Amino acid sequence: MPLNPAFSDIVELLVAVPDGDEKAVAAVRERDAQLTKPPGSLGRLEELVEFLARWQHRSKPRLDNPMVTIFAGNHGVTDQGVSSFPREVTAQMVANFTNGGAAISQICALHEINLRVFELALELPTGDITREAALDDQMCAATIAYGMEAVAGKPDLICIGEMGIGNTTIAAAINAALYGGTGADWVGRGTGVDDAGLKRKADAVDRALAHHAGELDHPLAILARLGGREICAMLGALVAARHQKVPVIVDGYVATAAAAIAHAVNPASINHCLFAHVSAESAHARALQEMGQTGLLDLGMRLGEGSGAALAAVMAKTALHLHDNMATFESAAVSGKSD
Repeated sequence: MPLNPAFSDIVELLVAVPDGDEKAVAAVRERDAQLTKPPGSLGRLEELVEFLARWQHRSKPRLDNPMVTIFAGNHGVTDQGVSSFPREVTAQMVANFTNGGAAISQICALHEINLRVFELALELPTGDITREAALDDQMCAATIAYGMEAVAGKPDLICIGEMGIGNTTIAAAINAALYGGTGADWVGRGTGVDDAGLKRKADAVDRALAHHAGELDHPLAILARLGGREICAMLGALVAARHQKVPVIVDGYVATAAAAIAHAVNPASINHCLFAHVSAESAHARALQEMGQTGLLDLGMRLGEGSGAALAAVMAKTALHLHDNMATFESAAVSGKSD
């Protein structure tokens, strides 16, 4: 089946991605070699500064405007009993984010990270993927384009996260369509479903794959048939960030599904992405492995809402602070390594 022309511009943006700035990385390494520590002793913290330099295209990277973006959407598949909570909770949690009561709200407030929440037609759930397409191609493309607006505030780092009752089932369906396997291979307990709920999730994924068989021959077709508005918008944010020289931190299982769509179109399109953590959602580690990625943190988290990505941003802020403010061997009158 030919790809709908509605997706042409998105495919072009995913394929024609700018490279990172290796001269900026070299400048960071030159300064790092002068700091009062053994070479490489800060491990991945040193890599984080290089990551920022490479994708900000700055020899002196900065984090003056880090941002967590939460995209919220509702899903028709919740009619299949795949979640412990009703989909009304999505809108209720959006209000909680805004009112400062959620975990992500508190993490961002403590660490001076901007928080933006994008509501995506919460009153209009996507189609139940076991019976119909989640979105038509035009709406899918338009929602990707909407997500691109997330970089309009000129963040110097963007963390993508989500809220959407039922969306771990959606992520599982996307992964199964991209990488093979059955629903049981990709579903987890999400918000805490019991064994019967877990079986319903796996069954919903299998029925969705069977219903849409023959229409899942391109990653963006998979997104339209099986995805969700928040996953489309996260993909859009990821794409726009690459072209606007903004590095991206991807949160957990559901946010990783958005990156997986991009990766399936062009593996190089996610080179500017750091994966924040390995979720306790059982299949997240496998999804990362399929893309050749590792999570920065492994804290047993499965909250979503950008919480893992925000903590990874805290690590990035710490790494950059050390890089900028540690003394050099010369300024501290400390002898360097002997030859």
